[in-house]
Amino acid sequence: MSLKFSNTGQSIVDYLTITDNAFFHIKELLAARKEPCEGIKVSVRTRGCSGMSYTIEYAIVEKNITKFDDVVIKNGVQVFIDPKASMFLIGSEMIFKSDELTSGFDFVNPNEKGRCGCGESFKV
Repeated sequence: MSLKFSNTGQSIVDYLTITDNAFFHIKELLAARKEPCEGIKVSVRTRGCSGMSYTIEYAIVEKNITKFDDVVIKNGVQVFIDPKASMFLIGSEMIFKSDELTSGFDFVNPNEKGRCGCGESFKV
């Protein structure tokens, strides 16, 4: 894993790949948002029947961005990563998937040992 640093001091990482399609949909979400934000933030929380769950929320300076966050930047779009989530995301890919009934962001994570039946949580 190599680290670079953004002009705001956050480390720029290569342990999480984000597909072009996912960046496209992130950019659309940010453009449609009425309140200001810096991008999105990815975290992992203890939740669900398998133990852990990915969370995605808008990244807001006074609310949930810290100097310890890692960041992935592409075409001016910033994805902040909670440092507590980094070890669970090594080698992962963030995708946007869509089918007839649902659409949304998901993670292809080689570290997962399983997911619950509904797909809301995972275990490593």
